[in-house]
Amino acid sequence: MTDQNANELSPVYGPVRSWRFGQSLGIDPIGAISTCSFNCVYCQLGQIQEITAQRGVFVKADRVAEGLTDVDWGGVDVVSISGSGEPTLALNLAEIVCVIKAASDAPLHMLTNATLFGDAAVRADVAAIDVMSCKLDAADDATLQKMNRPAGGVTLDSIVRGIVSLKEEFAGRIELQMMFMPMNSGDVGAMAEIVNRIAPSAVQLNTPRRPYPLEWHTETRGAHDKEDFAWPTRTLSTISPETAEEVEAELKRLTDVEIISVYH
Repeated sequence: MTDQNANELSPVYGPVRSWRFGQSLGIDPIGAISTCSFNCVYCQLGQIQEITAQRGVFVKADRVAEGLTDVDWGGVDVVSISGSGEPTLALNLAEIVCVIKAASDAPLHMLTNATLFGDAAVRADVAAIDVMSCKLDAADDATLQKMNRPAGGVTLDSIVRGIVSLKEEFAGRIELQMMFMPMNSGDVGAMAEIVNRIAPSAVQLNTPRRPYPLEWHTETRGAHDKEDFAWPTRTLSTISPETAEEVEAELKRLTDVEIISVYH
């Protein structure tokens, strides 16, 4: 697979304000065609254009290096690898990580759906990252199919086993990012069991704060605080602050990990 990006689309964007990390400089190893092993019902990118678990080279590392040359690092708290899909699909991810590390001492984060960590090569590719935020929204495969709509062959068990394997090898910090909607807010007990199996450093408690785009626009990859969109969107079902407090209290009761909530 070759570089599929339009020349004008930079793989470096922001920094944008992240509720979790502060001022986050985005690195997009996927590019102009949204490509992911999930097609989440709440995705800020909207309908994923290419749903796959097959790795390839989407953005060349030298394009990332070029994009980093004009960054004002004084306004950057962290660098986050995310963007237009699942970053671990990038076959040249280790090379991109090296480019970022050479350009800045800022903490390097990755937002991932953790679907590929069963592959030892993928785990090796992310070894130098400082903080790994792994998505976990479902306590069973039925909810996984309904909420995350994964590529064929991806199961909840394969995801959890992959994160456990990563944790055994990874020197950095692993956090779980949990998106709660009405469809999974009653599954806290079962999700807590998975949290205890993984034993992450923290759980990021979230609910959709951005509408679902009905058209693909690259601007959505950094639209963390955006409220007005110039394209059609659909409002998503969220949990209330009261429900979020109940979820947080139950997770704290059933697990021994730090809870970081979007509501605080």
